[in-house]
Amino acid sequence: MKIRPLGNRVLLKPIEAEEKTKSGLYIPDSAKEKPLTAEVVSVGDGELVKVKVGQKVIHESYGGSEVKIEGVKHVIMDVKDILAIVE
Repeated sequence: MKIRPLGNRVLLKPIEAEEKTKSGLYIPDSAKEKPLTAEVVSVGDGELVKVKVGQKVIHESYGGSEVKIEGVKHVIMDVKDILAIVE
């Protein structure tokens, strides 16, 4: 299934946080924070869209709408909720 966001929205695939610390301790799911880094999968055709497919971005923690695409969690988010591009 292919999804193309409309207007000034982007489709993001969250990048999950590490499962263990540098010292080797495993982090339980209940202690993990919601991922704030994501990969841009698709972009809308709005004038405000400044990101490109394949870029990694940092976004607001509680923005967008979660959708599952072929069993994988994605987020459709307005570009105003994207804070930075990771280079």
